[in-house]
Amino acid sequence: MKHIYTFIFSLLLLAAPVLRAQEKTTDTVAAPPKTDRYGLRIGADLHRIARSVYDDGYRGFEVVADFRLTKKIYIAGEIGNEENTVDDTQLNFTTKGSYLKIGIDYNAYENWLDMENMIYAGVRYGVSNFSHTLNSYRIYDPSGYFNQAPFVAGRDYDGLTAHWAEVLGGVKAEIFDNLYLGFSVRLHLLLANNKPNNFDNLYIPGFNRTYGGSFGAGFNYTVSYFIPIYKKAKSRKEKK
Repeated sequence: MKHIYTFIFSLLLLAAPVLRAQEKTTDTVAAPPKTDRYGLRIGADLHRIARSVYDDGYRGFEVVADFRLTKKIYIAGEIGNEENTVDDTQLNFTTKGSYLKIGIDYNAYENWLDMENMIYAGVRYGVSNFSHTLNSYRIYDPSGYFNQAPFVAGRDYDGLTAHWAEVLGGVKAEIFDNLYLGFSVRLHLLLANNKPNNFDNLYIPGFNRTYGGSFGAGFNYTVSYFIPIYKKAKSRKEKK
């Protein structure tokens, strides 16, 4: 009988490592590794669409997009078209043109669980191709100060270009599955532009008003949709 007990105990010792290995394998299958989603987010600027409705002198549209390169870095850009009529005391002119901006965003927000929101800062390089139409203007009169009737001009200035840099900050929040609302504020620095003879680039599509200088500002409200393309496993440090 003693030999039988010894034989059974020996079998249990031999079987224990196998049972532990099976249990470890089962646990691994039950807990898949955590992953981050990578893909393209594309949408439109709601501010320009709304302004096209309530402002008779403005027509514009902007498409926004970003693509996640790493955990924190996104390549991003905007492309759009604008037509804007400025009616000042001295002159009335219409600017038409298109623009492209390209750059990167850095997400400073630490998401938890499966959240993919953003609080970010970024930079852009912008280029615009546009034209002006001088509709009318007034000449300064020391005695009356622009009280005379405006001169109808109808003069066109075509083939104009401008280049600038932007710094920006913004947020993007997921309100439904893969659907995001966003807001950003931007500061512009005009790098180069070719000015028409006897006129100035007082408004540049994508840059906004120049106010006779090199600085400008802007903002946008966006709605965008995320299209997942692939997933990448999180590192151990990210899991912790």
